[in-house]
Amino acid sequence: MVAAETIMTALDAGGYRVTSPRRRIAQLIAEMQGRFTADQLLSASRRHRYGIGRATVFRSLDVFSALDLVERVDLPSGEHAYLACEPAHHHHVVCSRCGQAVGVPEGELGELTAALREVSRRTRYQIDSHRLELYGICPDCQAASADQNPTTATLS
Repeated sequence: MVAAETIMTALDAGGYRVTSPRRRIAQLIAEMQGRFTADQLLSASRRHRYGIGRATVFRSLDVFSALDLVERVDLPSGEHAYLACEPAHHHHVVCSRCGQAVGVPEGELGELTAALREVSRRTRYQIDSHRLELYGICPDCQAASADQNPTTATLS
């Protein structure tokens, strides 16, 4: 979870205006647990009677994404969701069933840096960024499957 003040500080440092709608959207993002969609932000804004329109939500998400404060993840359903992120490079593991997503710091993927250097060497590309999303079944969905089908769970 990212604090609203972290977002405001990054906006200011990035040369962006810290407007009232951006401040309110940052607060809503800080209150979100796990992944969220633009529609969920818009609904929360309406519940709070902030008067923020759809375009403002999407433009703010674009700015926050450019500052690495939120990251868009593609869900198995084809929808897009966002995760609030500390402004440090990391990757995500996304559940193929429920869409829950968890950030994984790059340091926990030990061999990835070496693999990227090798790809760069072989392709002669100078790699300036990358994005990695891993898909699998989260512990909650695994437990739900085991509860529904105990025979299969014992065989795996």
